[in-house]
Amino acid sequence: MRWTIDDTSDDPPFVQIRSHLEAAIEGGTLAVGSRIPSVREMAKTVGVAPGTVARAYRELEQRGLVDTRGRHGTYVSDPVDRRVRHRRELTEQAAAYARNARAFGIRPEVAIDLVEQALREGAIRSES
Repeated sequence: MRWTIDDTSDDPPFVQIRSHLEAAIEGGTLAVGSRIPSVREMAKTVGVAPGTVARAYRELEQRGLVDTRGRHGTYVSDPVDRRVRHRRELTEQAAAYARNARAFGIRPEVAIDLVEQALREGAIRSES
């Protein structure tokens, strides 16, 4: 994986690193289970501070695209595992939302309407 940071880009270096790796993972250039360079290796390769790379890697991990295994490195995660993790996280968030709605005295049908509205608005924003 050889590439450089585009100093003329409006995107900060961590976004460029994240986007490049995201595209390689989603495009299949980096296969499931592939080890990506360590933070230090990547920082040296692209000429940025390790903290910049670490931020990009953290965001990729939050999105479920990679798994960091401590000193053993960072690896491309399995899409099936990602979906399971995302579903689990959404289930936890839905439970928290339901608890909050109940605590605020919101009727279930109103709470559901609010979620549906938010989903529709999100879909509209992502299309524009």
